[in-house]
Amino acid sequence: MKRNHTMMQFFEWNVEADGSHWKKLARLAPELKAKGIDAIWIPPVTKGQSPEDTGYGVYDLYDLGEFDQKGAVRTKYGTKEDLLEAVAACVRHGVAVYVDLVMNHKAGADETEVFKVVEVNPDNRNEVISEPFDIEGWTKFTFPGRQGQYSTFQWNFEHFNGTDYDASQDRTGIYRILGKNKNWSDHVDDEFGNYDYLMFANIDYNHQDVRKEMIRWGKWLVDTLQCNGFRLDAIKHINHEFVREFATEMIKKRGQDFYMVGEFWKPDLESCQKFLDTIDYKIDLFDVSLHYKLHSASLGGKDFDLSTIFEDTLVHTHPLNSVTFVDNHDSQPHEALESWVEDWFKPSAYALILLRKDGYPCVFYGDYYGIRGQTPVKGKQAELDPLLYARYHKAYGEQKDYFDDPHTIGWVRQGVPELHGSGCAVVITNAGDGEKRMFVGKKRAGEKWIDLTGHHDHTVQIEQDGYGIFPVRAGSVSVWALPTEEDSLDAEDTAANT
Repeated sequence: MKRNHTMMQFFEWNVEADGSHWKKLARLAPELKAKGIDAIWIPPVTKGQSPEDTGYGVYDLYDLGEFDQKGAVRTKYGTKEDLLEAVAACVRHGVAVYVDLVMNHKAGADETEVFKVVEVNPDNRNEVISEPFDIEGWTKFTFPGRQGQYSTFQWNFEHFNGTDYDASQDRTGIYRILGKNKNWSDHVDDEFGNYDYLMFANIDYNHQDVRKEMIRWGKWLVDTLQCNGFRLDAIKHINHEFVREFATEMIKKRGQDFYMVGEFWKPDLESCQKFLDTIDYKIDLFDVSLHYKLHSASLGGKDFDLSTIFEDTLVHTHPLNSVTFVDNHDSQPHEALESWVEDWFKPSAYALILLRKDGYPCVFYGDYYGIRGQTPVKGKQAELDPLLYARYHKAYGEQKDYFDDPHTIGWVRQGVPELHGSGCAVVITNAGDGEKRMFVGKKRAGEKWIDLTGHHDHTVQIEQDGYGIFPVRAGSVSVWALPTEEDSLDAEDTAANT
């Protein structure tokens, strides 16, 4: 039978900058597959503006760690050879690879150019606050280390519509570049009046040569890596019509199974729905609204009404187009969109995305393996492994919700005949010890279920009418299921670790 799919974001901001990350992925691929993770979202593979750049300060799209540019041959994560070996290892073990694409801007230009701009109000980019004037901008990309291999396209100011630094005056601002038919795109998010400009040299998707080159590059990348999909960065800032065109071309190139998910960082559901309409539902979106609900629940504790956790979320309105997540590299501590889900609630949050029928869940590397940097965070592998196990082996079949209390909620997955021992009962509380009486099926009468999380060492016997009373410890989650010998051992190991 078809098993549940689970994605992992295989990086956080502070992973080792010594070029070892691709090798780590190759080494861990079989272990991740065994845990039920069958897709990996990897960070940007292209050369950034320095050897330590995370890839979001993208310099050369055709340099995957092959050319001596910007201080090193390798990227932060390793060489092109390391990358190809990691992708091959994932494919060998049945793990799909989704590559992060940064197509909004370019950084680390090779030369400056002088061109005309107007300065705009940062809070309303449609408001011009200067007369036209000349600036010296870092907008010329010649890629001397690559010398035209793979693509002879060189970038100059005509291929961008905005930048933020005038080298002649050592001055920052938001400068809209002037030229024939050059303006901000009309097909972007309307925050700050127009949110086309985000950072660095902003790519102008009204320029036909740019559109052709970026589509050509996308096709080159899938041919080179033989990857299974893309994660599209910062798409609320990119011409939405180009996003649709790009997705259409990639699907033509690789087939309907080529998967794409976009980062449209906006909790406003109406905007997300409008975007999905514009792009003809060719890509999925991360459920930012659910992330913020989980964040609020973790801060609110018992003052948050858990029965409302899925209200106004993308997974509720568009379950087939929603990638659910708890945290990511942008929401982790000290980053631009910091909105970290508190530790006490994190296992419950993961149960809410992993053990339900809707959404495509994504596990964050930083939650699983930990976060490095100025404020290290310990990984929660011991707490998340039982939830991953339950997703892969138990969380199947019809779903019945018991969202009838503000503090203690639960749901049941009835299981499927093709998977012996499948089915589970999940209970979450944000207050004191609690319990839920839930129906798991008359055919389950007499079965003795265990808590896979290891929070309880006793069993729950299913009553003759198919109901069970499933307890949960204060401020935690319990996942009850019919044990196999393997389940029992896993539960004992988890209890010992927690």
